[in-house]
Amino acid sequence: MKILAIESAATAASVAILDGDTCIADMTIQFKKTHSQTILPMIDQICKITETEPESIDAVAVSVGPGSFTGLRIGVATGKGIALAYDRPMIEVSTLLAMAANIPAGSECLICPVMDARRAHVYTGVYEYDDEGDLQEVLPESLLSYEELADSLNSLAEEGKPVIMLGDGLSALESKAGDARRMKDIMQELVAGELILAPENMNYQRAASVAVVAAKMAKEGKLVSSDEVKPDYLRPSQAERMRKSGVVGEE
Repeated sequence: MKILAIESAATAASVAILDGDTCIADMTIQFKKTHSQTILPMIDQICKITETEPESIDAVAVSVGPGSFTGLRIGVATGKGIALAYDRPMIEVSTLLAMAANIPAGSECLICPVMDARRAHVYTGVYEYDDEGDLQEVLPESLLSYEELADSLNSLAEEGKPVIMLGDGLSALESKAGDARRMKDIMQELVAGELILAPENMNYQRAASVAVVAAKMAKEGKLVSSDEVKPDYLRPSQAERMRKSGVVGEE
């Protein structure tokens, strides 16, 4: 199966092509351009370099969130447009699950991706690999404060497993601290167990990981039509919150 994967949930714009068990293309850019400027040119480029005809794609996988509201809308809309144009099914992949897949199978750590959700909160979940090498959810995807996340990790730490964290949520914590301490030291004050930070090359969202997760989901029959795909924000948009509070405004 040949899968085109799109990741646009945060600052990284990333696209990949997975052909069977081989990732034949993986391009990620973190630069000061909007995803609307980068995603389509990147898809066009990897298709040209790998001599992949769009009609040869069997499915389109998209990272559906949580994450940036605007970024998710761009990525999902792009994926839906391609799937609709070539009448292909789609695969909805959790951004957090795909991030956890950055950590190789066989890791004995609890894997905790953290994405900055602003207002001193993070989008997060906790995962671990089972004996078959598949990621299992230990803590459901949630919108938590740093303190709530630490409490959850401390309750899980009774199993004696170290925790490996990845994502921009810790960078946001460091900036909020207003000093020169490393983010691991800051979080370590809250988390009682062993805390490991993922290396930079595993730390952010990658379409290659979206593709790998999508391939497993496809084997399980988790394919949907483009009409069914929608972002999963985990919380209402700013515009929705303003409407509920009686204030008219846009996000």
